[in-house]
Amino acid sequence: MRALRHFLIDPSLRAAVAVLILFGAILSSFAPYLSILGVQTFGLGDGGYSGFLVLSTLLSVSASVYFGIRADQTSTRRPLVLVCGGAVFAAMLLMVAAPSAASFVLAHGILFPVGSALFGQVFALIRLSCTVYPEADRAVIQGAARAAFAIPFAVVLPLWSIAFGRGMPVAGLYPVVLGMATLLLLVMVLFWPADRGNAWDDRPSGLSLGHALAEIANPRHLLRIAALGAIAAAAMVYMAVVGLLLEPGAGRGPADVAIYVGSVAGLEVPFMILLPLMTRGWNRARLIALGTCIYALHLLFMPLLASSPLLWLMVLPAAFGGAITLTLPIAYLQDLLADRPGTGSSLISLQWLAGNLFGAACFAGGTALSGYGLVAVSGAALSVLGAAALLWADRRHLAPDPLRWDGTHKEGDTP
Repeated sequence: MRALRHFLIDPSLRAAVAVLILFGAILSSFAPYLSILGVQTFGLGDGGYSGFLVLSTLLSVSASVYFGIRADQTSTRRPLVLVCGGAVFAAMLLMVAAPSAASFVLAHGILFPVGSALFGQVFALIRLSCTVYPEADRAVIQGAARAAFAIPFAVVLPLWSIAFGRGMPVAGLYPVVLGMATLLLLVMVLFWPADRGNAWDDRPSGLSLGHALAEIANPRHLLRIAALGAIAAAAMVYMAVVGLLLEPGAGRGPADVAIYVGSVAGLEVPFMILLPLMTRGWNRARLIALGTCIYALHLLFMPLLASSPLLWLMVLPAAFGGAITLTLPIAYLQDLLADRPGTGSSLISLQWLAGNLFGAACFAGGTALSGYGLVAVSGAALSVLGAAALLWADRRHLAPDPLRWDGTHKEGDTP
């Protein structure tokens, strides 16, 4: 595992991993419970929560794309990262100081989405840092970094399970998360690398905002983003309904939600680290499609097994499928705009925009027609359709010279 040693000697990679772990700790604290907080605690209702998802996603992707383009235009990345960290801190401070429905919408619908642009900026830094290392190490480094983001889901959620099991209200997590956000901002201020004097080459793109947006809007890019967005919708639906399906009526509660989501995330970590080594040379689109089908099976069975002990078997396909569908699309999208790490990484947010919009549609349609079980089924079906669309878009690369998932390809090929 030579590639993993780079995290010990490279201060930029260490800073990126530290930020990913802290940001993951914040997200893992909210992800399974955000629907409970919005629908039940702060009274938005199912329809209001669907609209909230659309608002927060639109703002999140707008911030991520703008920050990515701006970072590439100027090669000045550190100030933008600090803005993201400040927005996350302000969101949590607002919820501690003045919790209300209006504060919830402002914090999670506006401030936090701006802060979430941090994810793309971190992976832009990782991509730049990796350019000084051998090609064979880069996929392992990126997989390990994505695994670092998943680690808090396995560590933090069991702690929340204990707290909720002892009667703590879900809204009680805000003071703790404010402490995490404070530490996140402090780490970025102290350890995020300067914009000059690094080992890698980071030249300004010179592209105008309009030119950069037109480049993103290339139909071949949009088709792949939409297909990957449909695949991502399965994860969005999972996070939206897991807390609503595992509820007292099914003999479950917040503690079970924390254990389930934490178990899935904990198993994702070794899968993410080992995946580049286990599948080197595999066709990337086919591997994403395989992971999608496995993850879809988990989503289909979750509502059926919500009250059964067999539910806990679903953490295995959820973790393996999730490791594939959460990791591989990052490099796939970055390679679409390989010369612009910030803009290329912002495509990740466009994928999640599409995923959130598709997921919101599944949530709204499923709850209107039936219930949370139909939401899960529709999310699974949509993700499989997305995988089929991705295979169709990459059909010219499936044979005889397939584009490999780790981003290497023969001269003349394009993803």
